[in-house]
Amino acid sequence: MGGQVALTGATGFIGQSLCARLLERGYQLRALVRSPDKAARLPAGIDIISGSLQSASGLQELVAGADTVIHLAGAVRGNSEAEFMTVNCAGTEALLHATAELAPSARFVHVSSLAAREPQLSWYSHSKRAGEERVMASGLDWIVLRPPAIYGPGDEEMRAIFNWMARGIALVPGSTESRTSLLHVDDLVRAVDACLNSTVAAGQAFELGDDKSGGYDWREMATIAGAVYGREVRLWQVPAPLLNAVAALSLGLGRLSGRPAMLTPPKLRELRFENWVADNRAITEATGWVPRISLHDGLLALADAAL
Repeated sequence: MGGQVALTGATGFIGQSLCARLLERGYQLRALVRSPDKAARLPAGIDIISGSLQSASGLQELVAGADTVIHLAGAVRGNSEAEFMTVNCAGTEALLHATAELAPSARFVHVSSLAAREPQLSWYSHSKRAGEERVMASGLDWIVLRPPAIYGPGDEEMRAIFNWMARGIALVPGSTESRTSLLHVDDLVRAVDACLNSTVAAGQAFELGDDKSGGYDWREMATIAGAVYGREVRLWQVPAPLLNAVAALSLGLGRLSGRPAMLTPPKLRELRFENWVADNRAITEATGWVPRISLHDGLLALADAAL
């Protein structure tokens, strides 16, 4: 183990978990950080580089001489397709350019999203696919990971869904028969780690999810949550006109305030899509990685931590 790893997105929910694992594994870490306040979240021993994906000098300092570049940073909220493309596509392209110039032999691990599989659905999914395409055309030693919804300590997006389930309600934005894979953050960071030294994984895009083959529908998630929280969890299909109105209002307020909106009409199309099931077979074959944390055990750990 060991070697110099350059990392974007280190201060995020996934990034903090990944930093802890890679430090334990003996890697030297260099992280691109926009805010000094956010840098304080990171463990000691990380070389902090001030900058963003739009900062050429920061990107150059980040990747110079690196053995591995891991790209986690990305936009998940926005008020237009252009906002997503600026970060998820143009930002990725800028990082690739710096890597090709200053660390051309580095392995480039791009943590994308399962949403990239369906680029027509939303601004986010289209921007993530566009970013992937830049990675695949880069000529670098690349690997793309496509995780589904990620949960675990520090998560904010999935936590809201699970908090409602803890109260006995599962808020369903579309069909109750829709199926999705899920993945605990600890399993994701293990997958990233497994990709760093695999001799056969280069030049491939991998989907990954937990150990539930075929994913979950809403009833299955509610049943598991009910077992964890010790109560019945009822499904409530949120009326489509209500959700449509909320998404339109959220986007309008976001554009007025300048604050990026999470729930928008394009995001609703993504949330209502009926097949977000991942297939682990390719990444397991290439790296030996297998998920270890079931949804039941992951939720139980979160519930115990909240006590």
